[in-house]
Amino acid sequence: MKHFGLIQLLLLLFSLVAAKPGLSQVRVSAADSLQKEDRFVLKAEEVDGTRIATIDVPEVVVYPKLEFDSRRKFRRYKKLVRDLKKVYPYAQKAKYKLMKMEREFRSIESEKERKQYIKRMEKEIKNEFKDDIKNMTINEGRLLLKLIDRETGNTSYTLLDELKGSFTAAFWQTVARIFGHNLKAEYEPNGRDYLIERIVVLIEHNQI
Repeated sequence: MKHFGLIQLLLLLFSLVAAKPGLSQVRVSAADSLQKEDRFVLKAEEVDGTRIATIDVPEVVVYPKLEFDSRRKFRRYKKLVRDLKKVYPYAQKAKYKLMKMEREFRSIESEKERKQYIKRMEKEIKNEFKDDIKNMTINEGRLLLKLIDRETGNTSYTLLDELKGSFTAAFWQTVARIFGHNLKAEYEPNGRDYLIERIVVLIEHNQI
């Protein structure tokens, strides 16, 4: 029961991310070469009159090596990696669900129908993710909120305020504070969230 407030908040934010148009920041990777049986069809470029075959090479991200002055800090880092690997796929699901639903939302003209649409999305998201989110720890829930902020480019408070109103946003801000999270806090990849950003980028490039 101690996770109830955080569970409800996460489910609500998932549904709002899925229903809010124009918030995702989609990263598209380069297309792989086409394979046919045991042959590969490669792209080619013409250089000085000569056609040269080309192939896309996956990007490799290099960061300075991390140094830990105690085993305790190293264990905390390893735990952060494990937690982010667990919650990152859920943030991705929210992003891609947004892409799928954006067209439907934009086609709705009346405010009443938009509110009804959001309610349907809330119900759908709860049915799809409630069991997974219930099994998350409070720390994993906090990280998921950060990644939702990262993927949408908006704070959780902004999402709530725009789609559910200031009263709802203020209520969930109070709940989030109980769990040590500030919904108004912006994701800072070059500041306090640097380590999270570093780990997520390495996850995205399959390097960790």
